[in-house]
Amino acid sequence: MSLRATPEKTTAEVAVMLGYGLSKTKMLVLTGEIRSIKDGRNRRILPRYVDEYVERRAAEAEQEWSA
Repeated sequence: MSLRATPEKTTAEVAVMLGYGLSKTKMLVLTGEIRSIKDGRNRRILPRYVDEYVERRAAEAEQEWSA
């Protein structure tokens, strides 16, 4: 048993954080839009990976509005 706290999130937890459905979030992970770590049979997503995705989407939205 590990006593280390795990900041990694599951795909379902990230879906809730982003307000997305589970299927959409899984697709974002599978396509690499949201980075993840393979943990045995599961995928885990670091909070900074979620932040990177949100920042990238915000930058894309700003470019669309300024064009």
